[in-house]
Amino acid sequence: MTARPYVLLSAAMSVDGYIDDASGTRLVLSGAEDLDRVDAVRAGCDAILVGAGTIRRDNPRLLVRSQARRDGRVARGLAGSPTKVTVSGSGDLDPAARFFADDDVGKLIYVPGAASAKARERLGRIATVVGAGDPLDLSGVLADLAGRGVARLLVEGGSLLHTQFLAAGLADELQLAIAPFFVGDPAAPRLVREGAFPSDAGHPMALAEVRQLGDMALLRYLPDRRPGVPATDDAG
Repeated sequence: MTARPYVLLSAAMSVDGYIDDASGTRLVLSGAEDLDRVDAVRAGCDAILVGAGTIRRDNPRLLVRSQARRDGRVARGLAGSPTKVTVSGSGDLDPAARFFADDDVGKLIYVPGAASAKARERLGRIATVVGAGDPLDLSGVLADLAGRGVARLLVEGGSLLHTQFLAAGLADELQLAIAPFFVGDPAAPRLVREGAFPSDAGHPMALAEVRQLGDMALLRYLPDRRPGVPATDDAG
């Protein structure tokens, strides 16, 4: 077992770099071909990580959609979908969120040590709550996941979590699906927030693949693997 899983960041964004708009309705960026590609990526991972803010805002199920892919995982002795993982500064998540649905998929919640007792009281019957430092340390989260047998981790956002992984040098791969339109709203969330990134103009990422998906383009980048540094968690 390695010190941490292989970390794959995945996002769809508009041509001008937005992952959503500022309305109250989730902006659909991916077409059918990209959604199927993401489903295949999910099926090949051991766990899917999103931030607490993403659970509150988007209420995702985080399951493999294809029955054939679920059956393939089960045939390999795995659950039909990867383990669901989130990080939260407070553990104040709605137990009725679809993340916690009774779907025979493991669920892990990483919180700062000081919030772990309250989070276990609230969510301990439907998920495994893990204290991960004060403040919460993403490197510690990855080490704990590796110890639980997670060799390949898919991170699906949101923007703060992507920023933290990229700024800390904890991403091994970045998959960007580019939607063929603009958002143009400065109030809308972008792929990343402000930060100091190891993959800057002087240390560019390697472009490993370009693929057409209907009118979308998939860009697959490989950042340099660098020693991780602590980072805080996503959106409380």
